[in-house]
Amino acid sequence: MTDRPDVQADDSGPPLEGTPRSRWALLRWFVSSATLNVPQAASPVAFSLLTLSLTGDASGGAALILVMTLAQVLGAVPITRLGRNVPAARYLQLLILTRTAALTLLALLAFSGVPFIWLFVCAAVAGSVNGAAFGYLRSILNNLTTISGLPRALGIAATLGEVTFVLSPVIASGLGSISPIFAILALAALGAVPCLIVPHIASVHGEKVQTAKTSVLTPAVALWLLCATVGGAVVASIEIGAVALALKFGYEPALAIMFTVPLCVASVLGGIWVSVFNRSLSRMTVVLLLLLMAVGATLAASGLSLATTIAGAVIIGAVIAPLGTYYSLTLDTLVPPDKRPEVFALLRTGNAVGVIFASAVMTAVSISAALGAVAAAMFAVALLVAAASLPKR
Repeated sequence: MTDRPDVQADDSGPPLEGTPRSRWALLRWFVSSATLNVPQAASPVAFSLLTLSLTGDASGGAALILVMTLAQVLGAVPITRLGRNVPAARYLQLLILTRTAALTLLALLAFSGVPFIWLFVCAAVAGSVNGAAFGYLRSILNNLTTISGLPRALGIAATLGEVTFVLSPVIASGLGSISPIFAILALAALGAVPCLIVPHIASVHGEKVQTAKTSVLTPAVALWLLCATVGGAVVASIEIGAVALALKFGYEPALAIMFTVPLCVASVLGGIWVSVFNRSLSRMTVVLLLLLMAVGATLAASGLSLATTIAGAVIIGAVIAPLGTYYSLTLDTLVPPDKRPEVFALLRTGNAVGVIFASAVMTAVSISAALGAVAAAMFAVALLVAAASLPKR
């Protein structure tokens, strides 16, 4: 692991590791990490309910999500680089305020009955900062815990993230039944919580420093971003295809939760395991976990029975947090401190690209064929990582 930058946690001075003050700063970071994802996790339901109330067709919600996701992909690197000479926490607050303002304006414009195109503009602005915000928030964590404590902290964050992605759609559905516009406003407010509590750090981001001219996309970095992208596609294929899977086995669409709930529960348990284990995995263990994810996708694609499909979802969910934590820890060592926000923004963007890929494949072919395609991609990635891990002659 590379040395951490010479920084101080909190603006007023460096806390000693393990003191109540340092624990409080870390707790604030965990809450910030969990609430940062609320608008993104809840927007599929919230946007669908909004467009249903406005046009009578929920498909407009999917279009808004697509625009938001594409904007995240396009904006991740340039928006992250714009904050290179700004204190990390200050720039994070600015990004979150931008997203909150865009979502608030979206709700107000929807209430006013303006042309639908303006809702797409607001969704694009809100989505464009998501990758950069994640990148800066993740980079702040390095200054709040020791290197040895990073795996546990990332495991806790992964667990809280899964809880957020489970509960946020439920909250959006409940509030949306009262008023879809109120639901968007409430979720935007929840997503703004990090503005109030994110720990501030003093770092090189506040100075006019000369950054390295090298690209962040080295072959080693690209390998793990590829893993994150394909893994995101595998997970998205289960989550997006859950309704199609339920129909395939002769169940009502509402019973899609038979696949999404086991996936999320297994992912939460995986995050807890990472927190307890609290150490980085070996490269061969990572290859095994990648193969397990491929096996899970294969089981889901096989369509042999409801039980095997659920088992596939559980296997996929169980390895999400360990793999995600490994990617984050490894990327931490592959770039200099001033490049960390950018590489972590790319990590989040890789997941978004995976979602887009899975959506595109499922639009073109059947759910079984789509799951088979992402399973084959994951097997290929596992073999690529295995080959890259062989000792050099």
